[in-house]
Amino acid sequence: MTASVPGVAETVEAHGETTLVVDPARIVEACTHLRDEQGYNVLADLSGVDYLGWAAKGVAGYIGTPQGRDLHAPGSQGLERVPGPKPKRFAVVYHLLRVSEDPARVRVTAWLDDGDEIDTVIGVWPAADWYERETWDMYGIVFRGHPYLRRLLMPDDWEGFPLRKDYPLGGEPVRFSGER
Repeated sequence: MTASVPGVAETVEAHGETTLVVDPARIVEACTHLRDEQGYNVLADLSGVDYLGWAAKGVAGYIGTPQGRDLHAPGSQGLERVPGPKPKRFAVVYHLLRVSEDPARVRVTAWLDDGDEIDTVIGVWPAADWYERETWDMYGIVFRGHPYLRRLLMPDDWEGFPLRKDYPLGGEPVRFSGER
């Protein structure tokens, strides 16, 4: 199935899910193929992820599995566990569903550096409109060709993108509606 999808650089099978890593320049081509040729007719979700500092020394915790948390694994008692590095800082992740007599789901991931843009997939799935606006509003990832890329959750005059790992914490003035 996934070998014939245009733009796919890598297929990852993990945790019972298939992830297609797609070249960002070919995201529209890959998504159109998945919709028209593979039958993935529902865009269930589109989101951004910021991996700034990922795989840096000092990360602690555990990695969950479908069977739950292994209490005896290294890292489960607060011992240091360093995850593997990511190829770029940001990922745009698309969760697709095939709703038919042969239902399936697939995740499509495109990796971006800070300042990179990715084409909009509104022409493939109109539902991507607000998902892309939310991702831009929270992470600053620009969707090239989006017809109305404006703030969705934050006020129009808000500075910065709150879900970025380098967004300043604290010291922000409290804003009230009806303030005098």
